[in-house]
Amino acid sequence: MRVQQLWHWIYVRGAQSFGQMTSVSKELQARLGSPQVKVEPELCAAASRDHAWLSPVLSDAIPDDAVAEVVVRPRSVADLATTLAVAHHHDVAVTARGKGTGNYGQAVPLARGIVIDTMGLEGVLDIGEGWVHATTGTTFTRLEAAARATGQELAIFPSTTASALGGFLAGGAGGTGSIENGFLWDGYVHELSVLPCWDVPEAQVHAHDAARPYLHSYGTTGLITSARVKLVPARRWTALFASFSSIDAAAAAGRSMLAFDPKPRSLSIDDQRLVAILRAHRAMPIGRVSLRTIVAESVVESARGAVVAEGGDVEAVLAEATALCVSLSFNHVTLRAKRVDPGICHVQVAGASTVDRYDEVCAAMPGGMVHLDAYAAGGRAGYGGLYLSSFVDELSLHRGMDRLRELGVQVTNPHTWLLGGHGPLDAVVAAAVANDPKGLLNPGKLPGARAEQAA
Repeated sequence: MRVQQLWHWIYVRGAQSFGQMTSVSKELQARLGSPQVKVEPELCAAASRDHAWLSPVLSDAIPDDAVAEVVVRPRSVADLATTLAVAHHHDVAVTARGKGTGNYGQAVPLARGIVIDTMGLEGVLDIGEGWVHATTGTTFTRLEAAARATGQELAIFPSTTASALGGFLAGGAGGTGSIENGFLWDGYVHELSVLPCWDVPEAQVHAHDAARPYLHSYGTTGLITSARVKLVPARRWTALFASFSSIDAAAAAGRSMLAFDPKPRSLSIDDQRLVAILRAHRAMPIGRVSLRTIVAESVVESARGAVVAEGGDVEAVLAEATALCVSLSFNHVTLRAKRVDPGICHVQVAGASTVDRYDEVCAAMPGGMVHLDAYAAGGRAGYGGLYLSSFVDELSLHRGMDRLRELGVQVTNPHTWLLGGHGPLDAVVAAAVANDPKGLLNPGKLPGARAEQAA
């Protein structure tokens, strides 16, 4: 299999670098200071894993010894540049991580080497009308607080609000706010500062469209040091919980809400089976489809009307429950469901067939369940989401994904660490080759031509 062949190349390269690591760690300690360079096995192991455990396929595929030999915790961009220079000189692989909440093995060092923990590079640098400029390790909790202090709020933030800015930009795609503001590449990023992996790394600044190859590229094209991202005027939001007898009724009510001005900050739907597993709130009654939305206080009555028009019930309107709604959106739902039933696995889905052919979709895999999130793509708001089921084996999973495609469902496979699920990689590969001529940045995450060029 291609992934196994690619990993074999990475493993061999990592093994070749193993004998160098003592001298590498000593050089890093001499140049950065011992407190910033860790080699203890337990610390290296902890820094070498992310939420790839959500996938039973990735859990088996990631080798046990894909563990960093050195963990560096830079305190400044200069420290980060020094680390990259040392890695370049010694031909040692480098994997950057934030909070490690990625779901696809983005932060797993397949070639071992150095893991850079960027959480020490934390702080809001500046804020203005429509933007905030912050360093890569700044959490979204802090960014939102800073924005609110100026009467603004983040245009988009991930469902794990403790995530760091650089990690989300390098490994995420969308989240809360995506109904109105789209995804990372839809004008969210005003400017990025990036360090290449050269002998003398020099900071590069990329604005607007030029930043695209550095978004959702897992740090293969350079390491983000800071970013200027989009803010919008703050609104007074509240959470509305509704329940329905069917998923098509819930989806229809949700579509009505997507036409509101202002649009909902988030809107999620879970079918009855998933509601029974999550048991997340009394306003999500067992046996009913749950719709949860964060709406502006000014449109609450319109939202009530949309629910009633589709035969639903408004279960609660709770301003204090907006954080719960965020934690019940996107892949955070998989995390919550697996904590209840570890045998659950997921695939990413989109398209009208997910609702229109719901019964057939649910029958595609054992115990099939549907979670929907609203977001905008190409300027049009609609639904994507998750299909959750019981995991049997990898072959059955792929057959199930094929069956979903036969039903007209758009399927993205989340059980791979390879990039490519969000469109062509030509610009990403070009940036990786230019900024990482030795192929040291997070090896193994770019498929095909880049792996061959790096080898």
